[in-house]
Amino acid sequence: MPDLLVGLVVLVGAVVQGAAGYGMNLVAVPLVALIDPRFLPVPLLLIASAHGLLALVREYGDTDWSGVGWAMLGRVPGTALGVLAVATLAERPFSVVVGAAVLACVVLSVLSWRPRPTRGPLLVAGVASGAFSTAASIGGPPIALLYQHSPGPTIRATLAATFGLGTLLSLAGLGVGGQVHLTHFVFAAWLLPFLLAGFLLSGPARRFLDGGRMRVAVLTISGASALALLVRAAVG
Repeated sequence: MPDLLVGLVVLVGAVVQGAAGYGMNLVAVPLVALIDPRFLPVPLLLIASAHGLLALVREYGDTDWSGVGWAMLGRVPGTALGVLAVATLAERPFSVVVGAAVLACVVLSVLSWRPRPTRGPLLVAGVASGAFSTAASIGGPPIALLYQHSPGPTIRATLAATFGLGTLLSLAGLGVGGQVHLTHFVFAAWLLPFLLAGFLLSGPARRFLDGGRMRVAVLTISGASALALLVRAAVG
């Protein structure tokens, strides 16, 4: 029964990420941690990398590869910073800082901030995404907020490429640290049908968001991610 619940959570997360370009961690990580922590982090990372590949294939021609390159250039040191943060800082205060930073960016975006995915901001966002993803499991908002005014297909394809490469980087780091095992692939294989179902169901939702609602989705998911992180830090 717990395995089935985890699968259903992944299905919902796949729908959200398939439609908006990110958000699976917002849906899946807190619930999976409660239902069956054995699926975290490696099996969920494996599934996330598969989702990224599917999303990239679906909208490959809309990918901003220059943006992916600059974001990934920042993500490498960002991942190292995240590992350092996990090793040296208390989890709850760091989560509060991450949540507050993302929430502040969302509020600024609603009020007046019009970010653009140029080299400097992408590099900074890549560093933040790597650090936030490694230490707090919400790496999407820093990059998604930069692309909030871009067309839906560009957002989804670019985030898919960035997250796919970033996830592989995280898995490589975990593998070097001896934290990837055969059982993780078994857990990921169990989740794969749920992921595929969610990805297919995201098609209608994707078309709905592309009708002028994509920016609202980006800001809503970013804000919800930040609030979830703040609540988790407060009650954890």
